[in-house]
Parts: sequence; C-alpha cells; structure tokens
Amino acid sequence: MNILITGIHGFVGSNLVVALKEYHNLYGVDIVAPEKEGVVKTFSWSDLEGVQIPSVDAVIHLAGKAHDTKNRADAASYFQINTGLTQKIFDWFLASEARKFIFFSSVKAAADFVMGDILTEEIVPAPVGPYGESKIKAEEYIRSKVLAADKEVYILRPCMIHGPGNKGNLNLLYNVIKRGLPWPLGAFDNHRTFTSVDNLTFVIDRLLSGKVTSGIYHMADDEALSTNEVISLMCEVLNKKPHIWKVNRRLMTSCARLGTACHLPLNLERLRKLTENYVVSNAKLKKALGISQMPVRARDGLFKTLRSF
Repeated sequence: MNILITGIHGFVGSNLVVALKEYHNLYGVDIVAPEKEGVVKTFSWSDLEGVQIPSVDAVIHLAGKAHDTKNRADAASYFQINTGLTQKIFDWFLASEARKFIFFSSVKAAADFVMGDILTEEIVPAPVGPYGESKIKAEEYIRSKVLAADKEVYILRPCMIHGPGNKGNLNLLYNVIKRGLPWPLGAFDNHRTFTSVDNLTFVIDRLLSGKVTSGIYHMADDEALSTNEVISLMCEVLNKKPHIWKVNRRLMTSCARLGTACHLPLNLERLRKLTENYVVSNAKLKKALGISQMPVRARDGLFKTLRSF
C-alpha cells in the first residue's frame, strides 16, 4: 500500500515507519522534512493544497499538540493544531482516492478521569481542558462528514503510548527512581492502562490490511498496572531494590492540601493525577479485529520500553 502519515518524524510516527516500511511505500506530512530511512518523501502541510502528493491508499493522522501536563501551553494552539490540522487532512482524504483514514485521538477526549471501574466507548464524552476538548472537536468534525461507500474511518483513543524513544511522564518517574529516591505514595494502590507501541503497530497493521467496521475504538493493553508495579519494574530494570513507602493516605492528602495553599510541587491536583485509577477497556477493538488478546502483555511491553531508557 501507499500510506501517508502525518507527524511521521515524531515518536509514534518513527515507530510506525519501522513496523511498516518493509511492506508499504510510506510518505509523510510534517513541519520538518529530514530524510528518513523507509520514507519515500516528507511533504509540508502547504503541499496538501497543491497536487504534489501522490495517490495513496491510506492516511494515518498522528500530528498533534501533546498534552502539556504543566499547563503552560496557550489554549488556542491546541485547537489550531489538534482540531485545525485534523480538519485539513480529513478534507484532503475525502477528496482523495485513499480508502482508509486512521485518526489518533486520545482517551482524554472521552474523560479526564474515569467514573466507575473502567472506561468504555459508550461514555458520553466530557473532556476537561483544551487538550481533550480540541481532540473531541476533531472527532466531531470527522463524524459530521458523509463517507463514500468505499471509505473507512477509524478514530483511535489510545492511553499513554510508550516504547523506544518515549518521552514524557514515564521518563520523569524513571529518572526519580534511578536516583534512588523513595516513592511515598505506595498506600494509593491505583491502576492505570497503558498502550505498548508494539500493540499499537499491530492494530494499525490489522486496520490497514483487514475489513474492520468504521468507528471509535479505545486503544489499550489488556492489563492495567498499578503505579507500585511500574516502580517495581523500573527497579528490576535498574537492578535496584524498590523503596515504596506506604505513608498514611490522610497525611499525604493533608500535605498536598498545604502544597496547594503554598504553591508547592505536591498539591491536590498533582496528588490526584499521581494516584487516580484510569483503566480503559479495549474489548470493542479486540472484537472488531477478531482477536482474544493483544500480542504483547502490558508488563512485557513496559519492560521493553524501560530497558530502552
């Protein structure tokens, strides 16, 4: 297949190139255009307005503004990039001969926190903040368009994606543990779902090659992991003994409340983010793909990522 990938030089795009380059002709759209092994050519966003881009069979839209956990980013920039670029590439897809469009949204487009035990696609979206709101606006634009009979559209909502080349909160936590600092929140036995990049590339390959019903699908590993398990796995990779302190939860909450009042790093919002449950179901996606489980176990995928740090 001829495949056009936006954001091809980013973390997920680079991993997709490795997974797909042997069997497909890959083209990119990005704000930078260095030569990349496995990529025929990378175009600029302005090239979409001309006729420079060759005919492709599928479009994978990765480009977007990542979630700024420090809340320093301008809110308008999320909508300009996450919503605006999605509208631009989807309009191009509709006018093109391409048959498949895969959009990487986010679980944050559905919910900032999970009410109940597990997040499914049946939830009425209620994003909080410009990142999730810009993603749901992009989803709504895609869903508002009438598709030709030969076109298929997949909106994927992945949990936190990790793999070789990963950057983000997982790296920050790893560096804390690497320095030998104790984890004081062991009393909060929370669980979160992750997405191994190997499982993600497996899903993309199945969507490209198979006959899968268009729709919204949550993308996640099969098993949820507790933060304590993640830290123990980091220590296993580092050959260190884990130092997980189970400090009284009420005491930690009181400290966080004080941190909120005094503008300290540990505040109530950060404590909530560090200790909340965020478990996501991938049952709908597995059913659509006709599989009973993802090829990579959550623990194995995370171990591979940590060893790459």
